[in-house]
Amino acid sequence: MSSAHTGHDHAGHDREGHGHDHEGHAGGGHFDDRAATRDDDPDKIRQSGEVADAIAAAVSLPPRARVLEYGAGTGLVTTALLQHLTDPALTFADNSSGMRQVLADKVEAGTLPSPARVWDLDLESAPVPSDRFDLVLTSNVLHHVQQLDRVLGGFAELLDAGGHLCIADLDREDGSFHDHDFGGHHGFSRDELAAQIEAAGLTDVSVGDAGKVVKEGRDYSVFLAVARKA
Repeated sequence: MSSAHTGHDHAGHDREGHGHDHEGHAGGGHFDDRAATRDDDPDKIRQSGEVADAIAAAVSLPPRARVLEYGAGTGLVTTALLQHLTDPALTFADNSSGMRQVLADKVEAGTLPSPARVWDLDLESAPVPSDRFDLVLTSNVLHHVQQLDRVLGGFAELLDAGGHLCIADLDREDGSFHDHDFGGHHGFSRDELAAQIEAAGLTDVSVGDAGKVVKEGRDYSVFLAVARKA
């Protein structure tokens, strides 16, 4: 039995195939199928490190910080962030069962520090858990989200007073990043997203650069939006 707590009481429906993979979206078991080999891609490691460095530069986190990575995939951003954290309390949320299994295995193996919790959570369909965090982070996930205002409001509710939200995602692009049938967002306008974050009840919103994603030989710029819960 893994030492990771799966937290199914926080679950919405486990809509496998809609888990927050960080590069594409497809039906069926797409995200579950990719989980086992996700960490084999050196560019994902590089890009996750760039996001983690941007978060560390933007936010000063206390010892034993309560951290939630939403749409965590295999937890690469939090893994890269660990060097900047002191004895954190980690929670990973993803609605792909394959990704959650990889996360649980990492906790079991000690690759991620124990205890850590692994949740089946989709804020588009599930109630917001009662837990509170010092940092909620998400990387290349939001462009998959349909009910953006609902999810941003959920992030705000999950933060304790003084806590920070960090969102890394694609700058607005021409639609070439995804397959032609992709139903999400083709990146974001930084100003428009900042306004939506403020409307969700957060303050001190700033948006800066957080590296790039390389796909099929093309660079796509990534931003980091940071906000605080008053």
